[in-house]
Amino acid sequence: MKTTIYLSFLIAFLFISTRSDAQSATASTTQNYTFSAGLKFGGYENGISGKYFIADNTALEGVLGFRNSGVVITGLYELNQEAFNVPALKFYYGFGGHIGAIGSGDYRRFGGGNEVYANNQILLGADGVIGLEYILPNSPIAVSLDLNPRIELATGPFFDIAPGLGVKYFFK
Repeated sequence: MKTTIYLSFLIAFLFISTRSDAQSATASTTQNYTFSAGLKFGGYENGISGKYFIADNTALEGVLGFRNSGVVITGLYELNQEAFNVPALKFYYGFGGHIGAIGSGDYRRFGGGNEVYANNQILLGADGVIGLEYILPNSPIAVSLDLNPRIELATGPFFDIAPGLGVKYFFK
């Protein structure tokens, strides 16, 4: 199942990234809103998120995620564009970082086994994101599905990737 999800995102990314620049230039804007706030459910943390467009196709996204015995703050710089010639469907990708802490006990890496930490741990690393966001017609709701690769440096180093699902309320 995970392999199917990963391959779907890879195919979508390759398809969208090979589109001609001329077609992208005809779109006047990719932005349908200025700010959104909502919930993000992921392989690492579940929490609240906010996304703010600083330009027509550029956004900053922050996630305050909670996990068993811990909290993580993630910041992302994202580029957005129309996907598959559907104005309500946006393809986005970007990078950023995270910082946080977890308490002692079981800590589960997504797709991996449980690792036991005897002491509290700091989390620090680099993040990426690639995904699709759909704006529901005639409503201020957006739903996103993405993949979040992460390089954990403080407790690693290790590389991991997890899916994410977001539901957001947006403001014009």
